[in-house]
Amino acid sequence: MVTAAIAKVDAGELGVVAPVRVDNALKGLAAGVSVTANSGQPGDASRIRIRGVGTINNSDPLYIVDGMPIEGGLDYLNPTDIQSIEVLKDAASGAVYGARAANGVVLVTTKSGSKGKASISYDYSHGWQSAWRQRDVLNATEYAVMMNEGRLNSGMAPLYNDPYALGEGTNWQSLVFNNNAPVVSHQVSISGGTDKSDYMLSGGYFKQDGIVGGNYGRSNYERLTLRSNNNYTAFDESANRNFLNKLKLNANISYARIKSTGISTNSEWGSMLGSALALSPTLGVYADAAQAAVQEGLVNYVPMYDAAGRLFMVPGAAYNEMVNPIASLSMHGDQGWSHKIVLSSSAELQLWDNLKFRTSFGYDLSFWGSDGYTPIYYLGSNVWRDYSSVSSSMNHSSVWQLENVLSYDKTIGSHSFSVILGQSAKETVGSYYIGGSAYHMKDPSRPYLSYTDALQENGEMSIYGGKNANATLASYFARASYNYAERYMVQATVRRDGSSRFGSNNHWATFPSFSLGWNLHNEPYMHMPEGMTTKLRLSWGKNGNENIGNFGYTVLTATGNNYIFGAAENM
Repeated sequence: MVTAAIAKVDAGELGVVAPVRVDNALKGLAAGVSVTANSGQPGDASRIRIRGVGTINNSDPLYIVDGMPIEGGLDYLNPTDIQSIEVLKDAASGAVYGARAANGVVLVTTKSGSKGKASISYDYSHGWQSAWRQRDVLNATEYAVMMNEGRLNSGMAPLYNDPYALGEGTNWQSLVFNNNAPVVSHQVSISGGTDKSDYMLSGGYFKQDGIVGGNYGRSNYERLTLRSNNNYTAFDESANRNFLNKLKLNANISYARIKSTGISTNSEWGSMLGSALALSPTLGVYADAAQAAVQEGLVNYVPMYDAAGRLFMVPGAAYNEMVNPIASLSMHGDQGWSHKIVLSSSAELQLWDNLKFRTSFGYDLSFWGSDGYTPIYYLGSNVWRDYSSVSSSMNHSSVWQLENVLSYDKTIGSHSFSVILGQSAKETVGSYYIGGSAYHMKDPSRPYLSYTDALQENGEMSIYGGKNANATLASYFARASYNYAERYMVQATVRRDGSSRFGSNNHWATFPSFSLGWNLHNEPYMHMPEGMTTKLRLSWGKNGNENIGNFGYTVLTATGNNYIFGAAENM
């Protein structure tokens, strides 16, 4: 019985798409759901908008995986572990999640085992990615001709004596793009079960190199995932009594380790692609003898070489922040890392005559950070550094949720009734963070904070750290549904949420919803073509957004603001 706007994508559809991340899986598969890539960076998250932008600031939907709300995105999930994805698109369907559903809700269910002998499966894929096209730009001869014409029209002497001797010159785009960047995936799973239990064990490894910088170790993504889903029936006495006759247990646990490197994205000025489009095709990647002599006379100049010992060319001062992109790619970049463990468990007891009590507990533990260093370099008159530095940071946070639900289902003839009463408590334990940086590495091959010549008294060392505030959410909810012969359906929901992220006068709010559904194709007087269905649906509901950060309700004062007083305009 569906009386609200809900879209569902199952494992079969996901298998055709073969997405890198779970959030990419919804692209083009769910009506009303917009999935937009933030960048072409390997492993980068997509932006999901459900029926447009629901709130200001953060408009991301709420993610629920096996009943556990997940913070920080879905990159820890292996797409091949997904059984189905449901998207709650309207206020009526999302009202059961109250203060978190203003931007829609994405429900993810992972695969479980089934009764039968142990089954082992292994999937391997190896692909390649390339830039599908390049921007049309002038080659060296065309560029020189245009420059000469411009100077002649301005009454100046031509810059190039023989433009046609320059030939094609340097195609910076071809040098920057990493064509045939590899994408590798390994997936293995073991599943099976008996009358009383079933299990699903899986592991996955995924690696992707970027089409810009992937071959230099500057744009790469690597993910390792492990998952265990287990269901167990502790006892089933349904044949002998109608009270306290069945107990089902469930435990899901997953682990993900991610390593990634990345370059600046969506940046026009100073980026690798921006420089590749802006640099003259008459310039080369490496400096010849004449160019090397000119570069030696530059202020603060530090020669930079590739692995083969060739000296990189430095563009002239007129290029400002536009630099030799190959020299820039050869520099070391920061490496991000993360570890995530998610546990969800539940116990469901049948109390009496379809009356069930279900209690569940979920825990999300995350560690993430980055490590990097920057050597002394000179890429241009505006892009240089005369000291080296090293940095490192680490964060840790956790989320837990406890939920208790009492449900009752009953069917009498063509009439079906369903009632749910529930309570939940959730706490986001404020992240602990620590990081530091230091100047003057002793040896770039050993970039450690403890191995520098930095002096604290000179301000060459820094350290930061602390703990963010906790956030809590307490909730009570109820839902009643009625269905007559799969023709007429009605559903009402109400949720009461209390969030610590609001002021004391606004901690609590109520989120009701009401929906009606009419399956016209099930009416005896309707004769419709086979496979065609028609439904009329009416819904109304209220949702909220508590994803506003902590202490957003406070009023702060700041100094340093000037004000004009009197006719003399004294400040």
